[in-house]
Amino acid sequence: MKTALVTGASGFVGYFTARALLDTGWRVIGIDSMSDYYDVTLKERRQAMLLDHPAYQVVNDKIETPGTLLTLFEQHRPDIVIHLAAQAGVRHSIQMPRAYVEANLIGTFELLEAARTFPPKHLLLASSSSVYGANTKLPYAEGDKVDTQMSFYAATKKATENLAHSYAHLYKLPTTMYRFFTVYGPWGRPDMAHFKFTRAILNGDPIDIYNHGDMKRDFTYVDDLVASLLALADKVPDPEHPVAGDSISPVAPFRVVNIGNDSPVNLLDFIKAIETACGREAIKTYHPMQPGDVPATWADATLLKTLTGQRPVTPIATGIQHFVDWYRAYYNV
Repeated sequence: MKTALVTGASGFVGYFTARALLDTGWRVIGIDSMSDYYDVTLKERRQAMLLDHPAYQVVNDKIETPGTLLTLFEQHRPDIVIHLAAQAGVRHSIQMPRAYVEANLIGTFELLEAARTFPPKHLLLASSSSVYGANTKLPYAEGDKVDTQMSFYAATKKATENLAHSYAHLYKLPTTMYRFFTVYGPWGRPDMAHFKFTRAILNGDPIDIYNHGDMKRDFTYVDDLVASLLALADKVPDPEHPVAGDSISPVAPFRVVNIGNDSPVNLLDFIKAIETACGREAIKTYHPMQPGDVPATWADATLLKTLTGQRPVTPIATGIQHFVDWYRAYYNV
């Protein structure tokens, strides 16, 4: 039985990734700090569901704890590693930057050191569409220059890409960085827009709309994202065998891949989908753009489709309906 190590396994994307691996016959080792950045009950429920599977094991610890990941690599010798653990949130990074240094930078360093010592067949690390920062060329392509991050969170994610490339080059570690584009769906984080808007609309509370609604996002439904992750697990980067339009490094087995719908949605249309699913209209409060935010994201998903033969396709209306149905059932609304 093949073994996968998933960091952040009790998180939103981590839970769905671990579940999909288990469902396809993998043994999964999870690690999660169970931090209180948001309601820990959600993480506990996700973890409990994973633990129902006999092929799942979990360690509750911080990835930045010296030696923790090294011990897991030594004990389990994972075939693949999917690194999802991180301190998330653009706005939170303005108030609590140290948490991002510890989890995103030091945590990723600990992971790379463990992978150097006990190399997996493929190391897959989560980055973010936020690394594109102040870029104005749309859609965002993997080969674009990304030197203008607009939040500390984004800066730490770009730094992890650089760290991973250096290890891929120095130690020949096959590495794929995937840049997520606004993932949403059931069991999501309460600080995410779809979660906050749904809660407010069903409670009859106003919602805050920034940049006066003039924003677009390339939303990615979580099931589509996970399908792309698992498909990429078999696509080990090899500089001697690039594909058309590849982002592969010329000096390392290292590749960057966007995971997004390649179809941005206006924020007000996104809110309209939530209103429709909830069966009531939102009370809207308009505000200027928040610091660290960007007006639009748009993934060029050509490379993803070239590598895997697929890309995210779930329409916003469908994905939002799934989320609202889950929210009503989970919170008994």
